[in-house]
Parts: sequence; structure tokens; C-alpha cells
Amino acid sequence: MAEAADFQGMRPSPARRWLRRTASAVLGAPLLAALLAVPGAGAAEAAEPVKAPSGSRTVDVSLDTLSPSVPAEGDTLTVSGTLTNKGRETIDKAEVDLLVGPRLSGRGEVDDAAKRTGYLPGVDPAAIGGTYTVKVPKLRKGISQDFTLAVPVSKLGLDDPGVYQLGVSVSGRTATAPYEAVLGIERSFLPWQPGGSDSRTGLTFLWPLIASPHVTAETASDEQQTPVFADDGLAEEIAPGGRLAQMVSLGSQLPVTWVVDPDLLASVAAMAGTYEIKSGDTTVPGRNQDVAKQWLTDLEKVVKDGKVIALPFADPDLASIAHRGRKVSGTLSHLQNASTVAATTVETILHVKPSTDFAWPVNGAVDPSIVDVATSAGADHVIARSDSLRETGGLPYTPTAARPIGGGTTAVVADARLSTMFEGDMSRADASTLAVQKFLAQTLALSEQAPDKARSIVVAPQRMPTTAQAQTMARALQA
Repeated sequence: MAEAADFQGMRPSPARRWLRRTASAVLGAPLLAALLAVPGAGAAEAAEPVKAPSGSRTVDVSLDTLSPSVPAEGDTLTVSGTLTNKGRETIDKAEVDLLVGPRLSGRGEVDDAAKRTGYLPGVDPAAIGGTYTVKVPKLRKGISQDFTLAVPVSKLGLDDPGVYQLGVSVSGRTATAPYEAVLGIERSFLPWQPGGSDSRTGLTFLWPLIASPHVTAETASDEQQTPVFADDGLAEEIAPGGRLAQMVSLGSQLPVTWVVDPDLLASVAAMAGTYEIKSGDTTVPGRNQDVAKQWLTDLEKVVKDGKVIALPFADPDLASIAHRGRKVSGTLSHLQNASTVAATTVETILHVKPSTDFAWPVNGAVDPSIVDVATSAGADHVIARSDSLRETGGLPYTPTAARPIGGGTTAVVADARLSTMFEGDMSRADASTLAVQKFLAQTLALSEQAPDKARSIVVAPQRMPTTAQAQTMARALQA
């Protein structure tokens, strides 16, 4: 980025400025007029009208709610959402139907089903139809309409336990196509496990409490050396409804492993006392002491009987250290100190003894140099992600997370599919619902691979989930 910025800031040389002036004088106005008179290819392309969606992409179907996420015998499956006519014509006699089946075999088939977009006859299941169809007499272009489908589970044709395709389609006709056709479809998944699970596969979900740094390196000019915050953004995150407040509240109801940056704890603890906030060239007193105290109290309660992993203080970027900062004098010793301070900070503030022998490179990316840096800082376990490792042995199932990588070090390999499931904009109801159902489908398909083998699967989501992402993760775990 620095090189790009320097390049953009360069001034033309005197010779180059002379060439520009000379070319302008030689070419003159006639050529300029000719250039303006001849339309370029870009102008012609811009003039072309945008084609409206057609076929099974004419209607955008969003699935906003699906309840229950994992149905049982005797339940009624309720699916609601919105239809939006993206075409150029009114759709007459539209019918909204629920599609269920067939059963998918393995994680690969779940992935393939998730990638499909348009309607595929013979591949997509037939509509349940009958009295469970929702009829829409007219769906005008550009107009949206809500729908709700409620179907008893006994009518879904579910047989063996497993993951079934689920979809909602809308069919209808238009003035130029007066025959009935599928004009829109959205797919999801329906896990079916009526007898419960006897799988020996366990799931560990990492729940990160990490934030950007807010405390500056300076202190107020007083005898107490009052800490100075760059802004009051951290207070917004830990206040009721804020991102970190939601993380604590949601995590308190879930079987998760807490992954904590001790720098965040120290910053909130500093906010619980006297602190200042930068305001231009001066500072003003901070006033969110009560918010900070309440957040720390709530967190101390929820982690009391849980598993807590403390990252090195300030969550240093191990990859950057390994690839660019390793040869800088004192870097590794500072990293060791960061791990030592981490344990003391967590014990002092939360009164629990954390595990400090874990390292978590960004996105779980590992290579030999990153592992070397992690172990030099005292980590015996490196949280990796399966898309950064090459699996050996050709196993027909997802192996357990803990895998020795030599030198007494263990790679805790998080599943890449599950770990990246909740990225993106989860504030949209349809995106959140689809993420939950896909997560449930993948975990069930995973457990079916080798139900008799004792395995531990780890999910390591994004480091700083948004509030909507955290809420979606919680819904998936609760389901």
C-alpha cells in the first residue's frame, strides 16, 4: 500500500510535462472534435438496456424463517419469506410450493446443492402441492409479496435420517408465456434425525472476545497517569446491545470455548476507573465507568465454569512476525512476554485460570515459519484451519481436529466449511436462515461419515463477528 501511495504521489518530470504540452498543441481542436464525434465502444455498451431476469430467475425468492430448524415427528414445518417479481411482466395465477427431497449423501452433495441457482427439472424435487400450496392471483413487476407455507412433517416424505433438500418455488404464467412454468426458486436444507443421534462426533465452537485497540500509548498529564482512549468506540461495543455485550449475552447460553484477548480485558478494566478520551488536541473525561464494570461482571459470571483460552496480549499477528518481523531484535522475546502477561491479566480480572498454550494465526493459516514463531512463544497447540493444510491418508471422513505436527506441537484443525459459514451480511433474514440450515446440514452430514469413530470437530469463526453474525451463530448452536 505504501508503494502504491508513493507511486500515485509522483510528479511528472519536466520532459514528460513538455511532451504533454507539445502533443496538445500538435493535435489541436480538430482531433478533439473528431474524438468527441465518434462514439466509443464503452458508450455503445452503456446504451444497451439491461436485460430483465427470465426463466426460473424471474422471481427472487427469499426464505426469511424456517421453523423448526431441525423438525421432529409430529411437528409442522413453517417456512415464510418474500417473493419479488424482477421480470418485466405481471405474473398471473402464481403458486408457491414447498419442495422436499431427495436425501443428500455426504458433505460434497450438500455443497453442490448449495451452488445451484436456477430450477433444474429432474434434479430439484417435485412440489408437495395440494392444500399446502399458496396461491397468488397476480404478482406485478417490481412488487414484493410475503408468503407462509405450513406443512406437517408427516407429509414431507422423510424416511431415513439425514440431510434433505428443501426449497420454495413459485410458478405462474405471463402474457408472453401463457403456460405454467417455474419462475423462481430458493434452496435450503432440512436435517432429519427423529430418533436422536448416537454419533460419537463432538463439536467445539470457539467464541472470540477480541476487539480493535482503543487505548493510546499516552497518558493524561496528571500524577495518576490516567489512561487515554483514542475514542469511545469500545464503550459502544460493551454497552447493552453492543457487539461485545451481545457476544457475552449469547455465549452465556451456549456450550462454547471462550477465546479472549487479554488486552480487551485490560482496556475495559481501565475504563472502569478514571480515563480520558482524545478530543482534538486535548482530552475530555470518560463517563462510561458503569458500563465497563457491568460488562466485566457479566463476563466473569459466564466464564466461571467454562473453558477459557487466553491469546497473547494484544493478539499479535503471528504470520506477520513469522514472515517479516522475526529477524527484528527482541520480537520473539516480546511475544513470550505477551503470553506471560496474558495469563496474569485474565486471572486478575476474571478470576479464572485460562489456557495459554494456544496460538491462533489469522484465518487459521499456518506454515512451518508460523508454527515456529507460535511455539517459540510457548504455544503447544496451534489453531489452524483445514483449508491451509493438506490432508494425507485419503480418509473418507473428516478427521478429528487434534493432529500432531512434530516437535511436541499439536495442530487443532478447525473445519474450514463450518468456520466460514457465518461470514458475510447476516443482518438479512434470508442470509441468516440459509447459513443456519447449511451449518446444521454440514454438521449432520459430517457426523454421518463415521458415526462409530470418536472425533472432535472444531469451529473457529471470524475473529470479530458482527452482532448479526454472532446472533446467527447462536441460532445454529441452539438448534
